[in-house]
Amino acid sequence: MKLRPIPIVLTVVISAALLFGGWFLYRQTTMQGPLQNIAKDYKGVNNAQFDINHNQINVKLDLKPDTNVSGLVNDITTEGKSVVGNRTLNFEFVDHSSDKLNHFWDTAMFSVAEAMDHKKYTDIPVKLQELAKDTGIKVQTEMDSKNVYISLSDGSASKYIVLPRDPGKVGVWE
Repeated sequence: MKLRPIPIVLTVVISAALLFGGWFLYRQTTMQGPLQNIAKDYKGVNNAQFDINHNQINVKLDLKPDTNVSGLVNDITTEGKSVVGNRTLNFEFVDHSSDKLNHFWDTAMFSVAEAMDHKKYTDIPVKLQELAKDTGIKVQTEMDSKNVYISLSDGSASKYIVLPRDPGKVGVWE
């Protein structure tokens, strides 16, 4: 029996295309698509990209100033519960910061880290508002059962920080 290489190669190529094409279509329609729609419909979201792995979902967000980050996270976790499940959500924000906001955050970082370490979360908004007085920087802080959300804005510039409440994972120094 003589093997013909062209039909074998064609069969392998077509099978691989169907398999990987089907997997890509499945991920787009049942996993990333619903999360994209939730983020796209949320007020203040310019763009959202999701990278879904077995244990985590990496979310890259491009947000307008004064976007309610905790509300967006709540919508993603509740409306997208079938996709999120037990996966960890990791957020990365497109940098629309200014030197003024970065300097403010560098100054405030110690106070925030101290409050997080001592689990005195109510000290965070008080200290941030105190530091922001007379700077023109608008500070918003919110908290849920997993994270502390800090939003800083100064006109068209904005900076978003999500700090996990798990003491072993405090990302304030990042």
